[in-house]
Amino acid sequence: MTENAVRETEHEITVSAPAELVYALIADVARWPETFPPTVHAEVVERDGDDELIQLWATANGTAKTWTSRRVHDAAGKSVTFRQERSQHPVGAMGGAWVVEPVTADSCRVRLLHDFRAATDDPADLDWISQAVDRNSASELQALKASAEAAGPDDLLTFDDTVTVEGSGKDVYEFLNDAQFWRDRLPHVARVTLEEDEPGLQILEMDTRTKDGSTHTTRSVRVCKSATTIVYKQIVLPALMTLHTGRWLIEDRPGGGVSVTSRHTVRINTENITTVLGEGVTVQTAREYVQNALSGNSLATLRLAKAYAEGVGGGRTAQ
Repeated sequence: MTENAVRETEHEITVSAPAELVYALIADVARWPETFPPTVHAEVVERDGDDELIQLWATANGTAKTWTSRRVHDAAGKSVTFRQERSQHPVGAMGGAWVVEPVTADSCRVRLLHDFRAATDDPADLDWISQAVDRNSASELQALKASAEAAGPDDLLTFDDTVTVEGSGKDVYEFLNDAQFWRDRLPHVARVTLEEDEPGLQILEMDTRTKDGSTHTTRSVRVCKSATTIVYKQIVLPALMTLHTGRWLIEDRPGGGVSVTSRHTVRINTENITTVLGEGVTVQTAREYVQNALSGNSLATLRLAKAYAEGVGGGRTAQ
């Protein structure tokens, strides 16, 4: 069999922000879900000086993927090189680099380099990867530019809702993980579908009812981990948000039971405030509206998860 073809690409963008600021955004993967649309979740698995191993969960051509990459930071040269350690089909291997080049004190050029090959000799697989790289690279560079150039205070809104459960964290996790049953379990869910081609990596689509009786559709990628955490990012959003990431966190309590937290991070779509809420509504009012709506649904879910875990035999009934 002949060696699979290697393809190289380069994408670039000019950013009206200092190179140091842009490099910092690239270097800190914990901020990637808030900065880059394809990234659902990112973690540093291990770090040794300028070398690190990260795991990423992201969308590619409408599907959810996860992989690990080795990264090497060069703060002086303002570059980060990367090489996937464990790629997902149809990717056979992939690497590249982020390179930030100062233009002036307040502007820079960002180059995003990739080299990759397919896991097979099928040209269609290589074309699929190329399309995903082109789409994601353009999206990531535009998002990086928007984040770096954003003026004023941070526009992210983060808030928590928490309940205590005198029951098993495993039962709570089961309730939250098995979202395919939410239409029957949660009064604010009108329709739900759940895809899980890879264990722990879910695509969840729901029609959610609001207090006025209307419904809106959301689609999320969920990363379900070790019966303690579910992290998600909405990839189809309500009109009032341009970003919504979340986390269900289950923590043991001293003396027994668990604490269960729903955490939301959102960014308001200021262009749609008037359309959704009417004339004269401020950004602050829109933030309060979104927080109240999300907290209301989260608390309803948390309370039902609590009842499920505290009920006889976990509160389970026939599915």
